[in-house]
Amino acid sequence: MALRLGLGLPQTGTYDLTRDVTAVARAAEELGYDSVWVLERLMRPEEPLDDMYLVPGLRWSGYFRSVADPLVTLSLAAAVTERVRLGSAVLVGPLHQPFLLARALGSLDAASGGRVIAGLGTGWSRDEYAAAGADHATRGAALDELLDVCAAVWGPDPAAYEGRRTRFSPSAVGPKPAGRIPVLLAGGTDRALRRLVRRADGWLPAMLTDEQIAATRSRIAELAREAGRDPAELSTTLRTSVQLTDRPVDGKRRPHQGSLEQIVADLAGAARAGVQEVLLDAQLTCHDAQELIETAKALREAVTEAGL
Repeated sequence: MALRLGLGLPQTGTYDLTRDVTAVARAAEELGYDSVWVLERLMRPEEPLDDMYLVPGLRWSGYFRSVADPLVTLSLAAAVTERVRLGSAVLVGPLHQPFLLARALGSLDAASGGRVIAGLGTGWSRDEYAAAGADHATRGAALDELLDVCAAVWGPDPAAYEGRRTRFSPSAVGPKPAGRIPVLLAGGTDRALRRLVRRADGWLPAMLTDEQIAATRSRIAELAREAGRDPAELSTTLRTSVQLTDRPVDGKRRPHQGSLEQIVADLAGAARAGVQEVLLDAQLTCHDAQELIETAKALREAVTEAGL
């Protein structure tokens, strides 16, 4: 099966939200991309409670200062496209009130003709949890409840649920999604993978090596068989940051950074490791929407020429 390609939409402060999201979304569809994607970041605290990605001494990236709301961004993209799927990689589920997020995703799917992919995770930033009034210590249980609420809200009426954060008596809740919304889950711990096998349609890793992907996919398959589930039902969609450059940072080439030939080779390696779709996010390494579109075009053509 051919490797599917997704493109990250421009959400950061570098871009003009009045025109760049729609321009890039249209271009992605015209270029033959399979999907467009958003991320979620809330803020850049001046004195963060956590080091970035829990790496001691690593400062929070500057792009955290301004990241447009993911569902607003996807709505802009949905309004100017007809085919590309609309994915999140990822929505930090516990930061949201479950019923309201489930309704928003259902409405977006209905409005887009069934194109939403709900990529969810627990996140990591205690600052973001505090700002959202959410409990960082119970984030796993909060994600479980969100998945329950989504199943109820997206399912047939009357919908009802009784949980820790969410309670609603049998009710009509609409609009319903146009189709079944696929749920992808991030995370790599054994607990997260067991949740994925029980609750999701696929795995959504980010910035992992081929070896790490292959090893985790093997563990997912093992857990799926233990749970009586066919491992082939669980997809893998890789999020990666790409940069076309002749000068690797610090003289050391990172995966998906370098020439077109090098990046295509990296994508081929991901496909061999079992990845079905790769989200190429170039918004942080491009200066404006035109450069982002040109980079997306070059990558799409190179992948097609390589027969991936």
